[in-house]
Amino acid sequence: MIEYIKGTIASITPTEVIVETRDGIGYGLEISLNTFTPLQQATETKLLVHEVIREDAHILFGFIDSRERDIFRQLIAVSGVGANTARMILSSIPPVELEAVIANGDSKRLKAVKGIGAKTAERVIVDLKDKIKPTADTLLVQTSLRPEIFDEALAALVMLGFPKQQSQKVLDKLFSADPAIKVETAIKKALSMM
Repeated sequence: MIEYIKGTIASITPTEVIVETRDGIGYGLEISLNTFTPLQQATETKLLVHEVIREDAHILFGFIDSRERDIFRQLIAVSGVGANTARMILSSIPPVELEAVIANGDSKRLKAVKGIGAKTAERVIVDLKDKIKPTADTLLVQTSLRPEIFDEALAALVMLGFPKQQSQKVLDKLFSADPAIKVETAIKKALSMM
């Protein structure tokens, strides 16, 4: 199993890169736009690899970091999501944002990706929601993806007479613990924490 390939970029397009190693072998790797962007100006690279071996093909997918490869592997484990579909999703939504989309159950955002229907979007969310472990940057993205919910809860607390700064701190804790929290639940929990 190939873990990574390190070498000189011989050629690159938005969907494929050829990396020539020291032994003179050029490996063609399928990539997402997320990986393509940082490679455009590079001459050398080290790409993490996921191999797809079928009867009729041996395909290498390259990733700029382990986060992208991990979420790619989680996506292809979902029934109905193949490697090319997973690459399309990662080309449309950066990994950290995709984690937030899944954690928030935002099927509408997933359906916006070419080739993803309503059933597939829902299946991705149902299958992966409990497997995605929010990190600090995922939580930041989640809050930024749901500003209207946060703002609505904040406005309600301020109208009830609570100081804005104190209300923001409490809501920050609540949204960090549960980014998919509903506005009513956030308000109720915040009231008990004031």
